[in-house]
Amino acid sequence: MNKRASVLFVCVHNAGRSQIAAGYLRELAGDRVEVRSAGSAPSDSISPAVVATMREEGIDLGAQSPKILTNQAVEASDVVITMGCGDACPLYPGKRYFDWEVDDPAGLSVDAIRPIRDQIKSLVRDLIATL
Repeated sequence: MNKRASVLFVCVHNAGRSQIAAGYLRELAGDRVEVRSAGSAPSDSISPAVVATMREEGIDLGAQSPKILTNQAVEASDVVITMGCGDACPLYPGKRYFDWEVDDPAGLSVDAIRPIRDQIKSLVRDLIATL
């Protein structure tokens, strides 16, 4: 039996992009993938507009909360995907790293977040094919 792949999504505040990506990966890959998300400087809560935008997709992020990026989270992950966290993410040998160029949804309306959400959904679908 193969070990489940483990993916860590990282952005600065862990309140938007990384939460959207984690929500989609949980939804689309189910229990085949272990999903984590974290931020280099986490916010107090996930953006309400991000929660509303994902609810449109049938994904409820309301119970999620931003988490601080730790070395342990990186060590425990096979794939680390950064979205605007710069050099804050520690590098470990044997991990696959990707940097996704995705706009930050912070402070944006639901209408403005939808294209960002859809871009992340497409990136997550592509990622699943490689796991």
